[in-house]
Amino acid sequence: MSENESRKTQTATFGAGCFWQPEMIYKETEGVVETAVGYEGGHVDNPTYEQVCSGTTGHAEVVQVTFDPEIVSFEELVEKFWEIHDPTQVDRQGVDVGSQYRSVVFFQDAEQERIANDSKERLQERLSAPIATSVEPATGFWRAEEYHQCYLERRRPANMLRSLIGH
Repeated sequence: MSENESRKTQTATFGAGCFWQPEMIYKETEGVVETAVGYEGGHVDNPTYEQVCSGTTGHAEVVQVTFDPEIVSFEELVEKFWEIHDPTQVDRQGVDVGSQYRSVVFFQDAEQERIANDSKERLQERLSAPIATSVEPATGFWRAEEYHQCYLERRRPANMLRSLIGH
């Protein structure tokens, strides 16, 4: 059994607007083993990007983060979540507008729920605007289409140059 196979990991799922940037940020976080972008919180099984963008499925664009809790805690990932988007915006982030861009933490268990809510309360004490972020039970993650996975990472200038010259 390899070191990765014996490692005990946990999962965290965050909706912070368009899923491309949060994925890139979490992917570069020490202790994060894997990331995937997808959809959660809706009422349609295996939704497509087009369905989610229509605003009719109830899903949010999310990043699912698999992490090693011995290296990075769920609480640290939640703190990063607050830093990478504006949690006071309702159903939007910047120019992206719609319920699929809402701010949400999908918790996997009671401990994650407690940590997310406690962190949200501490942040609210420091902000003048109300936090729009919801903390909801995980309902099932649907992986987005492959072209969305690591989207920004594949489009970095160095990666684009390598793909052009075949390296």
